[in-house]
Amino acid sequence: MCGIAGIIGRVDDDNRAALQRMNDVMLHRGPDAGGTWTSEPDERGWGALLAHRRLAILDLSPAGVQPMTDPVTGHVIVFNGEIYNYADLRLRLIGEGQHFSSTGDTAVMLRALGLHGPEAVSWLRGMFAFACWDPNARQLLLARDPLGIKPLYVARPDTPNAGWSLAFASELRALLASGLLGKPQLDPQAVASAVWNGFVAGPGTAVKGVALLSPGHLTAFDGAGNVTRDEDYWAIPGHAPEQTIEEDELAAVLEETLRLHLASDVPLAVFLSGGIDSSVMANLAQRAAKHPIHTFTLAFEEQELNEGPIAQRIADAIGTAHHEVVLTEQHFVDNLEAALDSLDQPTFDGLNAYYMSHAIRSAGFTVALSGTGGDELFGGYTSFRDLPVMRQWSQRTEMVPAGLKVAAAALSARMLSPSRGAVASQTRWAKLPEMVRRGDDLLALYQMAYALFLPNFQRELLAPDLVATLNDGLSAPMRAKITAETRGRTPLSAISVMEQRLFLGERLLRDNDVASMAASLEQRVPLVDQVLFETVDRLTDEVRYQPLRSKAMLRRIGLRGLDLKLFDRPKSGFVLPMDRWIRRGLQDAMDRTLRDPQAIAPVGLNPAAVARLWQAFLDGAPGIYWSRVWSIYVFVRWCHRHRVFR
Repeated sequence: MCGIAGIIGRVDDDNRAALQRMNDVMLHRGPDAGGTWTSEPDERGWGALLAHRRLAILDLSPAGVQPMTDPVTGHVIVFNGEIYNYADLRLRLIGEGQHFSSTGDTAVMLRALGLHGPEAVSWLRGMFAFACWDPNARQLLLARDPLGIKPLYVARPDTPNAGWSLAFASELRALLASGLLGKPQLDPQAVASAVWNGFVAGPGTAVKGVALLSPGHLTAFDGAGNVTRDEDYWAIPGHAPEQTIEEDELAAVLEETLRLHLASDVPLAVFLSGGIDSSVMANLAQRAAKHPIHTFTLAFEEQELNEGPIAQRIADAIGTAHHEVVLTEQHFVDNLEAALDSLDQPTFDGLNAYYMSHAIRSAGFTVALSGTGGDELFGGYTSFRDLPVMRQWSQRTEMVPAGLKVAAAALSARMLSPSRGAVASQTRWAKLPEMVRRGDDLLALYQMAYALFLPNFQRELLAPDLVATLNDGLSAPMRAKITAETRGRTPLSAISVMEQRLFLGERLLRDNDVASMAASLEQRVPLVDQVLFETVDRLTDEVRYQPLRSKAMLRRIGLRGLDLKLFDRPKSGFVLPMDRWIRRGLQDAMDRTLRDPQAIAPVGLNPAAVARLWQAFLDGAPGIYWSRVWSIYVFVRWCHRHRVFR
C-alpha cells in the first residue's frame, strides 16, 4: 500500500520539481521510503518520470523498494496495492525459467508485465494501481484493479504546449500540488454530482481535466503521451452466469480469499463493528491464524449508537485480542480539521474510518482487514427490498396514465411525509412522486432512492447555469457502463451491480482508501475480490439473496462456530453521532460557512438556498437530516481548502 505519481513530458527541472511536489504531499501514504526515477529522454527531450512512496508490507528489505527496475526486462514500475496471488504467479514464472531476488509481490508482477505485456494484467488478483514503463517500446502502461479498490487519477493539460502531456497520481491532491494544472477549475458536473450523491461520481472528478481511471481498465501511452491501447481487461458481464455452485464451493473460495488477504510481514488487525460482515472477517481470520487476531471497535459515549458491548461479546466468542476505542465528541471536534483535510475529494462519508484507522495505527498495526462489501454481494441494503417492488408496481400499472399515477403518489407523499418550514421534507416518502416518474428504469430508481435531495430542491441549490448537469447524478460514461453490466440481469442481480459500482466503488472504497492512508494504514477488503465476485455471481437469486437482507449464506459460511443469536438484532450502520455533534461543537463553524454568500457562490451553489437548508436543519424540519447539511458544508470547505472554484 503506497502512493504513486508520474509524468510524461520534458525531462527537465520543471517536471522533476512537479514530480517531487506530488511525492512529498503523499508522504502519509508511504512514510517508509520515497524515490523517483527518470527515463532516458528521446530526441525531443521527452520521457517518463516516476515517483513512489512506500508503506512496507511485504519484503521489508531494500529489494522491495520502488521505483523498481526489473533486471531481466528493464521494465520499471511504481505500484500501489497488493497482489494476493503473487505466490502462484511466482511459481508460474519460475516454471518459465525465471528467478527472483525479492520475496515480495512487486517483483513478480513486474517480471510478468515485462515478459508478457498488458495481457498479464488479467492474471493479477488483488487491489492495485500501477504504472509500468517499457524502455524498449517507450510505452507507459497504467492499470487499476477490477473492482476499484485503489484509485488512480489522470490529468491532461488544457494547452498544446504545456511541456507535459500526461500526469497521474494516487490522489487528486497530489496533482493539485504538482503545479501542473495552473489555476484549477471546478468541474460543473462535479457540483451537480455532489449535490445529488454527497460525493463526486467518476470517472470525472471535482477538477476539470482530471479523471479517475476506471476499475478493471488499462491504458497504454507512447513516449509523447498518445494513447496506444485503451480497454477493459475485466468487466462485470451483462448477464449473470447460469451455472450454479454449491455452498461448500463458495465456502472454500471465501476461506481461500481470506487466507490470501492475511499475507503480511507486519502486524495485522481487523475492524470489528459488531455487524455480520466484519464479524465474518474476524471469525475467518481467527480460524486461519496461528495466534489471536487483534480486533478493534470504535465506540461512542452516545449509547444508542454504541456497538462496543456487542462487539466485545462477539470478539470473546471468536477468541480475538479485542481493543475498544472510544471516540468522544471533544476528540472528534479537536481533530476534525485534520480529518477533513485528509479528504481527497468532497464526500460526506469517511470520517469514521479516519478515526478508527488512526487508532489502529497508533496501536502499532500497519494492516487492517475490513468487512466492506458484504451487503453489495449478498443483498444487505433496503434497496434490494424496495426497488424491485417499485419496479414491479410500475410495470403492473403501465396502463394507468402517468400523470394520474404521479398525482396519486404526490397525494400519498403529502400524507406520509408532511412538510413544514423553509425546505420541504426530503424523506424517502417525499421522493415517491419522483420514483413514480422514473417508471421501471431500475438505475434511475436506484439513483433517486440514494439522492440526498429531491430534484426540485437540487435545482434550487445549484447555480442556474448548472441545473442541466444533474442527470440523476451520473455522468454519461458511468450510466453507459452500468447499463451494459445490468441489461440482462434479474432486478436483484442488477441492484448488486449498481451497489458494487456506485455505493461501494465510488463512495466507500474511495473514502476508506484516503481515510486509512492518512494514518499510513493499509486497509484490505477481502469481500471485494474479483474471484469471490465471480463465484458469488454464479449463485441463483434464491440462494444468494433470500430471505431478503438477511445475508443468510454469508452467515452460514462465515459465522461457523458462533452462536447466531449474537446477530439477531436490527441491522444498523456504523455511523458517528453526527446530528448531535453538529448541533453542538460544530454548529458555529458550519453556521459561518453556510450563511456566507462569498463562500457559497464561487463553488456553484445558491447562497439563499443553502442558508434556507441550514436553517431548516437547525429548526428540526422533517426529513432534513444531518447528512444533507454536512455534505454541503464539506463540499464548500474542500473547494476553498484547495482553491478549486468555478
